[in-house]
Amino acid sequence: MSTSQWNTPASLRSLLNELVSWDSRTTTDGECTFSTRVAEKLRTLAYFTHHPEHLKLQDAGLGRNSVLALYKNPSATDTIVLISHFDTVWTEEYGVMEPLAFQPEALTAALHQVADELPEDARNDLLSGDYLFGRGTMDMKMGLALHMALIEKASLEQWPINLVLLTVPDEEVNSAGMRTAVEELVRMRDVYGLSYKLFLNSEPTFSQEPGDPKEYIYSGTIGKIMPAALFYGKETHVGEPLKGLTATYISSFLAQEMEFNPLFKETNYGETTPLPVSLQLKDLKTSYSTQTPYRAASLYNVFLMDRDASEIMQLFSDVARQAMDACNASYQQICEREGAEPVGEVRVMRYEELLEYAQSKLGSEAVESMITDAVLDQELDDREKCFKITDALLIECQELTPANVLMFAPPYYPAVNTSEDPLVINSIDLMKKTAIELGTHVDQIHYFNGICDLSYVHYTGTATGWTAYEHNTPVWGKTYSIPFQAMTELDAPVLNVGPFGKDAHQRTERLHIESAFVRLPLMLEVLVKSMCSVGEIEHAIS
Repeated sequence: MSTSQWNTPASLRSLLNELVSWDSRTTTDGECTFSTRVAEKLRTLAYFTHHPEHLKLQDAGLGRNSVLALYKNPSATDTIVLISHFDTVWTEEYGVMEPLAFQPEALTAALHQVADELPEDARNDLLSGDYLFGRGTMDMKMGLALHMALIEKASLEQWPINLVLLTVPDEEVNSAGMRTAVEELVRMRDVYGLSYKLFLNSEPTFSQEPGDPKEYIYSGTIGKIMPAALFYGKETHVGEPLKGLTATYISSFLAQEMEFNPLFKETNYGETTPLPVSLQLKDLKTSYSTQTPYRAASLYNVFLMDRDASEIMQLFSDVARQAMDACNASYQQICEREGAEPVGEVRVMRYEELLEYAQSKLGSEAVESMITDAVLDQELDDREKCFKITDALLIECQELTPANVLMFAPPYYPAVNTSEDPLVINSIDLMKKTAIELGTHVDQIHYFNGICDLSYVHYTGTATGWTAYEHNTPVWGKTYSIPFQAMTELDAPVLNVGPFGKDAHQRTERLHIESAFVRLPLMLEVLVKSMCSVGEIEHAIS
C-alpha cells in the first residue's frame, strides 16, 4: 500500500500551509492558477496516477477552473460530493503585515509582537497557542485540505463508496465556479453510474453572535437575493429645482421602506433571517455639474429561507408601490405649496415590463444592440451592467418617466434545507456522539449563516420561481445564469461539517488547531464510513 501524505495532524497542517501560501484572492491571477496547482498535488496520489481520467479541470470563465476528482470504487454506486471553494477575499486590512497574510506560521509568530493591538478575544486566542492565523486558514482552505486528505485515505484503503472532490473559484463574489460545475456533476453521474447520496461541504463554523465559542453542524444554508431599483426623474438646473424631480428624492422613499423591513424576515426551525439592508445607493452622474441628478440606482440585500425569487419580486413590488405612493403624495404637497406644476407621478414597473415596452417601440434588434453594448463594457461588474442596461432603455423611453424600475442583480443563492432528511438526522446524531468521544460538543444549525455553494444543489423550487428571476435580471443569459434545471437533478441532501474558527474576512481570521487537524479528520472519516454501502464499518476512533 502506498504511503499516506496527508493523514497525520502534522502533514495536514503542512498541506494547509502550502494551500494558503498559494495566493488565490478573488479576481487575481492566483485564483486562475490555484486549480492547476491543486490538480498537480492530487496527481501525486497513486489512485490518480492509475486513473488520470478521473481528475479534470472545469472551465469557470475568466481563466478560472474548478477541480473535480473522482475516487471510484468498482463495486459502489453511492457517492458523496465533497464541496469547497479556494478563492479568498483580499488582504489590505493586514497593513504592514500584509506580506505575511498567506504565511500562517510566520503571521501567527509575528502577531505576538503586536498582541496588545489586537482585540481582546483575538489576543487571548493568539496567546493560548490554540489558533493558526492567516487569510484562508478558516475560510476555507482548511475544508479543501480535509477533503484532499479524505479522498487520499479512501483511495488507499479502498473504501466501498465513491467520493467526488469538487473545489471551486469565485465563491466570494458570484459563485461562477459552483454554477458552472453543476452540469458537470450531472454528466459525471450519468457517465460513471453514480448515485449521489450526500453533498458535504466543510465551510467553517461561524459564530452565531460575538464571542460565541460553540461548534456547529449545518443541515442547510441561508439564501440570498438582491432586489435592485433604477430611479428616473426629470433633469433640471439647480436654479429651477421644481422644473425637475431628482432621482435622489425618489430613491429616499424606497430606501426608507426597504431598510430593516420586517416583511422580508423569515423564521424557520426557530432561526430567523437578518433584516434587509441597502448595499448600494448612488446617483448615476459621472461628473459634477449644476444639472440635478435625475437617475439613481439602489441595491438591497435580502436573505431567504423558504421564499423564492417570484415571491420576493412580488413583495418588493408591493413595497415599492407603497413607497412611490408616499413619494408622489409628498411631491404633490410640495408643488402645491410652491405653486408649481408637477412633472408627473412616479410609476412602478418591473424590468420585464420595460423590456417588453422598449422592444415594441424600438424593435428587438435595437434593444439587443443596447444590451450588448452594456454587457461588453469591461469596466463594469454584473450589478453595474444591470443598471446600465435599464438606464439605456429608459433614456429611449422617457415617456414612461418618472419611474422606479424594479429588477434583480446577481448573485442569487437559493436557500436549501434538508433537516428532515433521515440520512441527515442520523448523520448529525453520529457527529454529535463522535464529537463527545473526542472531548467536545457540536450543535445543529438548520441554516448556515454565511453564503455557501450548497445553494446550487438540492434545488426544490418551481419553474415559476426561477423564471421570475430570469425575466427580471438584465444580464441573464449574457454574463450571468443559474442552471436551475440541472440543479433539480442534484437532489441528494446537504450537510456542512467543518472546522472551528473565528473572524472570517478580518485580519484576525484564525483556525482552531485541534478542531482542524485532530477532530475534523476523524469526524469526517466516521461520517463517510457510516455511508459505505458494503462491509462492516469499523469505528475510526480507537
